[in-house]
Amino acid sequence: MKILALDDSEAALKLLVGSIREACPGATVYPFSMPSKLLKFAEGTSCDIAFLDIQIWGTTGLVVAKSLKEIHPNINVIFATAYSEYAKEAFELYPSGYILKPVTAEAIRTEIDNLRHPVENSIDAMLYAQTFGSFEVFYKGTPLKFAYSKTKELFAYLIDRNGASSNMNELCAVLWENELDSVNLKSYLRKLIKDLLSVLKLYDVEDIIIKKHNNIAIVPDKIHCDIYEFIKGNPSYVNAYTGQYMSQYTWSEFKLGYLNNAHSSDD
Repeated sequence: MKILALDDSEAALKLLVGSIREACPGATVYPFSMPSKLLKFAEGTSCDIAFLDIQIWGTTGLVVAKSLKEIHPNINVIFATAYSEYAKEAFELYPSGYILKPVTAEAIRTEIDNLRHPVENSIDAMLYAQTFGSFEVFYKGTPLKFAYSKTKELFAYLIDRNGASSNMNELCAVLWENELDSVNLKSYLRKLIKDLLSVLKLYDVEDIIIKKHNNIAIVPDKIHCDIYEFIKGNPSYVNAYTGQYMSQYTWSEFKLGYLNNAHSSDD
């Protein structure tokens, strides 16, 4: 599912994008503060939903919606505004919905569940790993749950390695950077690996992990992941990057510098 978000206020746009991602974690969100850039992007990309602020400097979300519908007649336009007096004029455009600010994930979820033009979920049977922002892994839109929080971090690191093998010593050093290597840590790590494989087996996708002797790696081609698409130069994912990468893990800062440099060079 591809979702456009437009607001000329940086704070409001950040809240809108965050709420959309919370309500629909499997979607790809494209944030814009300038209507012209949104419309230019839409001309070359299929889009399912557009959340548009109505009061925008130099124009209105109503004008943007008209232009957007000329490009994508079946796009679901949802207005997000602090002003209820625009409702009558907005509904003359037959939008999918109308949300009053401050926007919440609950309100967005309600609108997405009741779209004027239903959208097939674009996330297929493969796992989807979200690395932009906080790290999450989904199967058909549902977050995977592990017995240990460290299992999720282990999975995140393997995804960050992009197919390169990691041995037990390396993983212990990364996952417990302030602790000395010990037999107990390696025993705990084996529990994490077992937990990871058990959860993946529940969804019949355990073959995305390759484990040989003292090494373990992920098979990148068997998982849909935003960072992998970014590295390939997929413009949709390059545009979706907003400067955050696996933000809950300190070791991710090494990759963050690369992403920021790559992203700035594309601007």
